Amino acid sequence: MKLKDLAEHFNTTLDNIYDAEEAHAIFLVAINTVLNYSRADYLLKKDEVVNGSDLVKLKDIAAELKSGKPIQYILGETVFYGLPFKVSPAVLIPRPETEELVDWAIECSELADLTGSNVRIIDIGTGSGCIAVSLKKNLPGAEVFALDVSEDAIEIASANAALNQADINFIKADIRQFNTKQKFDVIISNPPYITPVEKEQMHENVLVHEPHLALFVTNEKPLEFYEAIADFAWVSLSDMGLLFFEINEYLAKETVEMLEAKSFIHIELRKDMQGKDRMIKCQLAQV
Repeated sequence: MKLKDLAEHFNTTLDNIYDAEEAHAIFLVAINTVLNYSRADYLLKKDEVVNGSDLVKLKDIAAELKSGKPIQYILGETVFYGLPFKVSPAVLIPRPETEELVDWAIECSELADLTGSNVRIIDIGTGSGCIAVSLKKNLPGAEVFALDVSEDAIEIASANAALNQADINFIKADIRQFNTKQKFDVIISNPPYITPVEKEQMHENVLVHEPHLALFVTNEKPLEFYEAIADFAWVSLSDMGLLFFEINEYLAKETVEMLEAKSFIHIELRKDMQGKDRMIKCQLAQV
């Protein structure tokens, strides 16, 4: 089968799930993994014949995709902040908007000059470890901790730390009960924030395959994890430390108000590349 015909096979197979542009993007990810072909390679080699085990693998991927399973889970890997990460249905697939949060934290974490020591960072709800590992790779002098309530998530995040040769201190705990005497210069988190109302509008491949523990909150307590992390920050953030959140765009105002009520200052709300209220940075008021 020619490469261009295989692309059409993906498009036809996935037409009930993805639009043509998305289906083609997924196809390019698949051939990059199986054939090591880039987008440019595809354009140059459209008429090349794919056969044997490679053809079988790619057709099998298309068949799995038809069930709604995300390509990242089928391949067992993805790329985040230019780094390779293993993923499974036990952890969320890292999103591009979270890369923007990492960017912001790195940009601000020349904090070492201010504190006079190495930066100490904790990533709360680490999942695949994408935030913690990316920060450690880009701030090699930092001491990085990563916390998650899920044993499976800790296992995958540990594998990703090893894969990227990043020294991370892992903690299995629920942030709603966790406390420590350690102080952190940066507390960063992308906690669960999707409400049941939003759940109805989500793509089926997310609802069926991604871990609900890492995604959803109740209508009654949509900011439960933000409040718990803010309370943790009150006792665990260093004097000049920074708190970073990825947030629910629909709850930006409520999240800012919650932080103000807890006496955080210099609260900065930032939009993501799609123009959505997606990130917050703040500091503790000095007592």
